[in-house]
Amino acid sequence: MNKNNDITSLLELLSDRDLSILESMRTHRALTTTLIRRLHFPITGELKEPGNDKTHATEMAAAVATIRVLTRLESRRLIARLSRRIGGVRAGSSGITWQLGNAGERLLRARHADPARRRYSEPSPSFIAHTLAAADLAIRLYELARRGVIELLTLEAEPECWRTFLSAHGARQWLKPDLFAVTAGGDFEHHWFIEADCATEHAPVIVRKALQYQQYASSGIHQQEHGLFPAVVWVVPDAKRQDAIRAALGNEPQLREPVAAGMFQVVTSEEFPALITSAGLASP
Repeated sequence: MNKNNDITSLLELLSDRDLSILESMRTHRALTTTLIRRLHFPITGELKEPGNDKTHATEMAAAVATIRVLTRLESRRLIARLSRRIGGVRAGSSGITWQLGNAGERLLRARHADPARRRYSEPSPSFIAHTLAAADLAIRLYELARRGVIELLTLEAEPECWRTFLSAHGARQWLKPDLFAVTAGGDFEHHWFIEADCATEHAPVIVRKALQYQQYASSGIHQQEHGLFPAVVWVVPDAKRQDAIRAALGNEPQLREPVAAGMFQVVTSEEFPALITSAGLASP
């Protein structure tokens, strides 16, 4: 009963934006101050319809408001900062990485009637780097939608975006993309499985993942429900990595089968928004 009272008292102290920040940390598992700023503290010029009373006139004003709110949430143990800063000490508060704190995790479990408790220990640097890369891509989609460039109909992060299917031999398999999104522009709807690549996986690992996507496509599960199969997009840090992944996928004989034709895209981080808005880059 006391715990329920604590949760109720906390909820009374939190604004809608406070709760949205906590929910986004639950969804994306870790976010930097900068990512939180982009997601929850928009600048007036970033919106299709300016004038929202929760927008900020400048990026500096938005950054100051962001750290003020995060510090308040931290003081109530709703969120916690990780010891490693992105960009080192010189990055200042913008480089702080945050995750849910004990009170925040408990509050959201109660809010979602979720009995499973998550352990929020200090993750490894490689896990954080990949998690933040995926979160950045998700937030880019939100930003495109906020500006009215696309409609964002669905966005799922891990593990919600994972899919299960039966292989050709009847064994259960899991497909684990980083993101699943459905966007729309004009009269067309586009489905995307998105892989945030940090150039840490060797080429055979990428090829195995591509083959798994092909197997999932062959199962027909997604097509039965939606009428089409998503484009599979690897978003990579630079052109060198882009060429390497394109070569690895292009040299795999099994990925030349009809089911894989046009399925895979490899774009740099800079090219990602153009891919989503045009939905028409050529496959590798």
